[in-house]
Amino acid sequence: MTVITRFAPSPTGYLHVGGARTALFSWLYARKHGGQFILRIEDTDLERSTQASVQAILDGMAWLGLDYDNPEPFFQTAHFPRYKEIIAQLLERGHAYYCDCSKEELDALREQQMANKEKPRYNGKCRHAKKSASDKTVVRFKTPVDGAIHIGDLVKGDIVVANKELDDLIIARADGSPTYNLTVVVDDMDMRITHVIRGDDHINNTPRQINILNALEATLPKYAHLPMILGADGARLSKRHGAVSVMQFRDEGYLPQALLNYLVRLGWSHGDQEIFSREEMIAYFELDDVNGAASTFNMEKLLWLNHHYLMHSQPSDIAPHLAWHLTQRGIDVQSEHVDVLALIQAQRERCKTLVEMAEASVYFYREFEQYDEKAAKKAFVEGSDNVLAQLKDAFSAVSQWDAPLLHDIIKNTAQSLELGLGKVAQPLRIAVCGTGVSPSIDVTLAILGKEKTLMRLQRAIDYIQATMHA
Repeated sequence: MTVITRFAPSPTGYLHVGGARTALFSWLYARKHGGQFILRIEDTDLERSTQASVQAILDGMAWLGLDYDNPEPFFQTAHFPRYKEIIAQLLERGHAYYCDCSKEELDALREQQMANKEKPRYNGKCRHAKKSASDKTVVRFKTPVDGAIHIGDLVKGDIVVANKELDDLIIARADGSPTYNLTVVVDDMDMRITHVIRGDDHINNTPRQINILNALEATLPKYAHLPMILGADGARLSKRHGAVSVMQFRDEGYLPQALLNYLVRLGWSHGDQEIFSREEMIAYFELDDVNGAASTFNMEKLLWLNHHYLMHSQPSDIAPHLAWHLTQRGIDVQSEHVDVLALIQAQRERCKTLVEMAEASVYFYREFEQYDEKAAKKAFVEGSDNVLAQLKDAFSAVSQWDAPLLHDIIKNTAQSLELGLGKVAQPLRIAVCGTGVSPSIDVTLAILGKEKTLMRLQRAIDYIQATMHA
């Protein structure tokens, strides 16, 4: 049997953290077992579904690297004829019926049941009335009155729901459009989905869907309902806890591999291991190891993981993501002769996010407008123009521009002027960076390049002399 899983978001908003974890677990299970992973866009809610939300889902999946095996995403709205065919089949076989109960009737029934402290549910008034189709009738599924649905959930364990607890749900609205529980069943059946991995907020839907699948004499998939993700306050994770949209994590400077590593550990474990490559996730992942209890999202842990990946990933894996952040700051990365890989190696120890790294790297690409006032006042003192002038002359004479040689020039200049290294390096740093903080100054100069270094040194010399004579 080929394992086939699916991720089936509704395009009514962004791809959120919970959805991303569901997608990841479904993707991992399919990849682990050499199966297929399908992306299905459940866009039958025509009023709330938007193209922007579809794009947000596709962008999130692409950024996380969760590739799917269908050539294009499956859109439910393209398959309305198939849903109508199944609805007609259920009507013909006596598994469904037309219902013309008005909204007012149903509201009154609900109020009465709640007043009697009963579970609100449809009372089956039209179940045996043999109503005919009209523009006022919905189609209801005829739920079995006896027996129970047994769900051998791969995460939650055995779940038993008596059919008498379920009412006759609507599977087609008065306008003929199919409802969620019907479309999900048809698609899972037609796609031969073997494992439905989704959030535990769907547990109430599962016995209803199993009843429809049984009526269609379809093979039942196995179900795995993932526990919810909580914020630090114990409430369900939401916008008020901070970033919950996948693309917001990108915007805030997180690497996709760090977020994936964090998400896989939300409810799943492999011994005490914390850091997982994509290959290790696939190799080790099993639904049996998913914890049935809710997980708490910890931003500090994610930040720690992100810094770990910035520190230990290949610079070439980080470069495209840093380039995106630099581009967001108006920098044309392609037109600048900056060694991005060397830049990442120089910056990553002090930066925990790509936002920090990008903001700390702008001066490598773009001329700064002014010097950090406090740092310049401390370092640009009487005689520092002479220090910079000697450095400029020494730098001008070299043909090989690399960090070891530049380090020697700085060191030799300090010795010849009988100054401490800091009295030379710090004015130099502010001259070329505009700030008193940078990677090692020799590495900074090597990345910056000879032309920019000499130009900025002259600018600083002119600035110091103008300031001293003001």
